[in-house]
Amino acid sequence: MVDQTEVRTALDQIEQELRKLGLWSSMPPSPEALQSVEPFCVDTLSLSEWLQWILIPRMNALLDGGLPLPGYCQILPIAEESFKELKQDHSALLDAIDAFDKAL
Repeated sequence: MVDQTEVRTALDQIEQELRKLGLWSSMPPSPEALQSVEPFCVDTLSLSEWLQWILIPRMNALLDGGLPLPGYCQILPIAEESFKELKQDHSALLDAIDAFDKAL
């Protein structure tokens, strides 16, 4: 069974790490960019944007509504690839994403 506290904690940690790395944006992407049907919106968003504007709000909405969460998630592999060019130490962000994956 999914531990909702672990999921929420991991989501909070992902947000904190995105902010620390300067990857958190105050400007949302265009509505068109958010409508992508590609996995992780790879054709319209960076992974940090997808985390901020898609994953975190949707997961929090599911948690707040008491709705079922996905039973499986593997964001870490794409995160490792997407963030490998970052100059800053981003290991805490990858750890938070890994914790999220494992919490489901």
